Amino acid sequence: MPAWADHPGQAKLVQEVAKDTGKDPAQLNALLDGAKMQQSILNAISRPAEAKPWSDYRQIFLTPQRIDAGIDFYRAHRALLEKIGAEYGVAPQYIVAILGVETFYGRNTGKYKVLDALVTLGLYYPPRAAFFRDQLKTLLELPDSQLAGPVDTLTGSYAGAQGWGQFMPGSIRDFAVDEDGDGRIDLQNSLPDILASVANYFAKHGWVSGGMVAARAQPDGAAKQLDVKDSTPQWTIEQLEAWGYAPIQHLDPGASSSVQKFQGLNGPEYWFTFQNFYVITRYNRSPMYAMAVSQLADAIAAGANSPEQATQ
Repeated sequence: MPAWADHPGQAKLVQEVAKDTGKDPAQLNALLDGAKMQQSILNAISRPAEAKPWSDYRQIFLTPQRIDAGIDFYRAHRALLEKIGAEYGVAPQYIVAILGVETFYGRNTGKYKVLDALVTLGLYYPPRAAFFRDQLKTLLELPDSQLAGPVDTLTGSYAGAQGWGQFMPGSIRDFAVDEDGDGRIDLQNSLPDILASVANYFAKHGWVSGGMVAARAQPDGAAKQLDVKDSTPQWTIEQLEAWGYAPIQHLDPGASSSVQKFQGLNGPEYWFTFQNFYVITRYNRSPMYAMAVSQLADAIAAGANSPEQATQ
């Protein structure tokens, strides 16, 4: 492809990757020349599911089909899940729930070429170009042993996330693990690698083994209005109670928490959220995402461990 037809910023990107890795610039240019800007990707990023209210968002992920499939998955892979859960200190139902929310347990890992997605968003989408260009650079710098196949064959989401757990290139670099010990990290085909990488992601972000994720709160009429910018735990339960937020179940008064408000089917819902809720938002910054993962995990654990389920 002639130089005039290169993607904007391609020459500088290739120069940086070649300098960092020693890879051949001609091969890097050939890879990028084969990538296409996709208008459908630019369209998709402008309408994320997180724009919906919680009452609608919840119905996407807390369906009987997704819960039942999660229960079946947990039961089918219980030994591996419990081994990995113990190794990383993460309860298995949360690992399963991430896969359930992200890809319906590996059934829908994405149809876009990862290279197309990251070229489109990194080089043609100014609002978030810095982030996606960095992810594109990381993808080009990852060793072959950390990818499920050749770079130009990888498929994933419109944002360039790949595998059952939808890892971005930076997350593959920093958190993915070769759990099956075959010398390759394969987040598309190796269930041990897939499950352990999700667990390691949580562990490395500060997951508290055995800790709570969220619990309902009931505000009184004079409850203090709180300025909650993110999910960082910043007040004790005792302090929140003093401000008018009553727990519906017994909670440790000294536990560090935050409060999230969601628009439910029957009006506002208030939830105490803890460190593990915050950790889930490191996977996806949306509090609604973390709540969906938490509630799906609860439903999966209840079904997988129920006597009725065990005898079917």
